[in-house]
Amino acid sequence: MTELGQLFVVATPIGNMGDITQRAVSVFQSVDYIAAEDTRVTKEILKRFSIHTPIKSYHDFSNEKDRELILLDLLQGKSLALVCDAGTPLISDPGYKLVRLAKAKNISVKPVPGACSVIAALSVSGLPTDRFQFDGFIPAKTLARKIYFESILFEKRSVVLFESKHRILESFIALSEVLQSDREVFIAREITKKFESDFKGTAKQCLDWLRSDNDHTRGEFVLVIKGCGDFALSEKRKHEAMKIMDSLEGKLSVRDAIRVTSEISGIQKNVLYDKVIEVKN
Repeated sequence: MTELGQLFVVATPIGNMGDITQRAVSVFQSVDYIAAEDTRVTKEILKRFSIHTPIKSYHDFSNEKDRELILLDLLQGKSLALVCDAGTPLISDPGYKLVRLAKAKNISVKPVPGACSVIAALSVSGLPTDRFQFDGFIPAKTLARKIYFESILFEKRSVVLFESKHRILESFIALSEVLQSDREVFIAREITKKFESDFKGTAKQCLDWLRSDNDHTRGEFVLVIKGCGDFALSEKRKHEAMKIMDSLEGKLSVRDAIRVTSEISGIQKNVLYDKVIEVKN
């Protein structure tokens, strides 16, 4: 019986080639081939270390047939490394589908840890790190973005997000209109790269910083938003919940608006109903 191959999920540098691990280099040298999100990027890494392992393309647009072919190689005893453009695979990329398929066939899947922009930003943010949530990229559409920011108004954990240079100003304009004035936000720009910079302040202060220099809006961004703390069920929280209600006015019935606001804020529907009556009177 043929011995099954192994799938190595390998982290690569996010900006500084010095961050690659010796184990990652060793795995690249030993596997039969590398499944890469962008073969051009991976070729540069291999070239630096004089590694000649074959590279095959595996990315967001790869289909089920592509995964089945890789799975067949693993079942026939070949071992391979899975990498993304930068950082740790499967963090906001499509690799989980291949990993899920491999594990379903009892193929050994091994992590090769290394750089991860989410953890890197969180570690230097100066914000609470004991509990956090990662939500990937901020929604691109205006309404979806606003609704998303409203959904984290009462999130007690730190929230980590990605944003592109094309939408960073729009996102902070929206965030400064929605987020509580005392919530801190940390901006990590171009982590580990030549022009790396960061800033921490309120959403409004962050917006001012971005506008203060054109270079501040260039590159790739990781944001960390501080949790809302323990003011949660205070009158201030009710006031913030009413902002959500106002944004839904005309789009939903009062009953549905109360239901949606309750789900977002965690405030009981009867409390919101009483608040609506109070405002109308």
